Amino acid sequence: MIDFSMYDFKEPEIMAYKCEKCGTLYYPAPMICGKCHSRRDPVSDAHWETFALKGPCTLLTWTRLWNLPEGYNKKYLLFGIVQFDNGLRASGRLETDNPVTGMPLVATVVSSDERPGKPVNVFVFKEAE
Repeated sequence: MIDFSMYDFKEPEIMAYKCEKCGTLYYPAPMICGKCHSRRDPVSDAHWETFALKGPCTLLTWTRLWNLPEGYNKKYLLFGIVQFDNGLRASGRLETDNPVTGMPLVATVVSSDERPGKPVNVFVFKEAE
């Protein structure tokens, strides 16, 4: 039996940012807060709080991509832009049969290795249950 306890299996995350000086939320993070002009240190994220961006969201718009790059084993890919309850917007893969603008979704993050190169964390939006 193999002991996996020494490995730290964390679920993939995509981080959003909050300026600690004024409370403005960002995804992705800018170098300087647009509201209070607080500078973010890209190494330490000083003066900025990070949090995982996931959970309930609403579909703003979507499209179907037919001409996928090499490495994808699907005929097409659904791609959407959503808005989270906190007002932040993000784009990612849509996993629903009949997307409708305004429908409630749930955002999750997966590690994707479908494209060449190292795996990257991507959003996957699914229908809310």
